[in-house]
Amino acid sequence: MVDHEAENKALAAVVARGWGDADFHAELMADPTAVLKANGVHVPDGKRVVVVEDDDTVLHITIPQRPSELTDEELDSVAGGYLSFPCATKDGPIW
Repeated sequence: MVDHEAENKALAAVVARGWGDADFHAELMADPTAVLKANGVHVPDGKRVVVVEDDDTVLHITIPQRPSELTDEELDSVAGGYLSFPCATKDGPIW
């Protein structure tokens, strides 16, 4: 089972580091899968990672894949009130 809190913290740290480190940002844009894995973010085998940057004129919205039936684990997560949404600022992750 994936530790969602740890995943979100790792992803937020990658975003924050990418904002402040031009070399790391370039690596993230060139090979996001390798950079994410190297920084503690689980990327399932066979998944392709695409990184898209927002700017002052464009806001990207990702429409997730339509869900199938929920697994027992997912139902437990919903019943427990879990919400997974990583946030970061220029100063680092927000928790």
